[in-house]
Amino acid sequence: MTSATATVERARRVRTLRAGPLAAGLAVALLLALTAAVSLGSVDIPPGEVWSVVARRLTGRAPAPGTRDLIIWQLRFPRALLAATVGAGLGLVGTAVQALVRNPLADPYLLGISSGASLGAVAMIVLGAGLGLELTFGSAIGLTISLAAFLGALGAFSLVWVLARRGGGFSPLRLVLAGIGIGQFLTGFTSYLVLQTSDEQQTRGVLFWLMGSLGGAVWSQLVVPAVAVALGLALLQARARGLNAVLMGDETAAGLGVDVTRLRREVFVVTSVLTGVLVAVSGAIGFVGLMVPHVCRLLVGGDHRRLLPLSALTGAVLLVVVDTIARTALDTQELPIGVVTALLGAPTLLYLLDRRLERN
Repeated sequence: MTSATATVERARRVRTLRAGPLAAGLAVALLLALTAAVSLGSVDIPPGEVWSVVARRLTGRAPAPGTRDLIIWQLRFPRALLAATVGAGLGLVGTAVQALVRNPLADPYLLGISSGASLGAVAMIVLGAGLGLELTFGSAIGLTISLAAFLGALGAFSLVWVLARRGGGFSPLRLVLAGIGIGQFLTGFTSYLVLQTSDEQQTRGVLFWLMGSLGGAVWSQLVVPAVAVALGLALLQARARGLNAVLMGDETAAGLGVDVTRLRREVFVVTSVLTGVLVAVSGAIGFVGLMVPHVCRLLVGGDHRRLLPLSALTGAVLLVVVDTIARTALDTQELPIGVVTALLGAPTLLYLLDRRLERN
């Protein structure tokens, strides 16, 4: 074994050893973030009482008297869990998309995937209301809205990919520019649909949701996204070696026995399904899928066997914290989650762009 090979092998082993403690630390951080999310609000509740109520509910005992049991179990706890689920899904999608297109600036928001999912979901809400269907904003999530969001996400991603590969080549810069252009067009069309609704309250609700919101989360909303994120993690984890190979280029990946066309098609579908389901329950939350993979890559390297699960954990922690800030920062009203993630994500994007320009 040469000295260079030995150095690479030692670095690989160090990252492997670090991944386990890091995952344990993130799990503890997630538990603390969930505790804070349920404890803090217009009525502050001690952490001990929070977990006492949760334990009582989980063991089937009678609810504790008073309104705090209702606040914890029916209002704050399902919202905190939904934030963790959505954050984990966004972290997964961002990691997979960046590997697939070999562009660290890619995420569902910048590539127009979230905009396509939003258009599909809003179209179903508006058209469903016009037909008298029970698809109004704030109701329990229906499979019809998730399906519409998935089709919108898949259509947007496909269109961006076709534009990026025009002429037979592939340009990461062209991919990002195509995603931004398609995303803005779809966002404009979504706004037009929203303005066609005759219900003023529904219009305000949908516009707030489009900026990212977990308000009104209920237990029934958790089932579909939780199943989708768990299946998405399992499917992407099974393709981790292929994603590692694709990072080295299509020809190299093919030489290693990876069916690149099939891999891209499968990851396209998985990320589109995940994005559609997540957008249907939370709206378009930008920049989480951009920031999380970079943070995790700095900590554990680029091996997707470790990167995918750690990105899910990091995304869960991040969005629980962000949602808590959005809910408690102002006394009189709640901030859309997208406002907070934009304040964090926009400087991150500028920093990444500056680094790429320096390298070129």
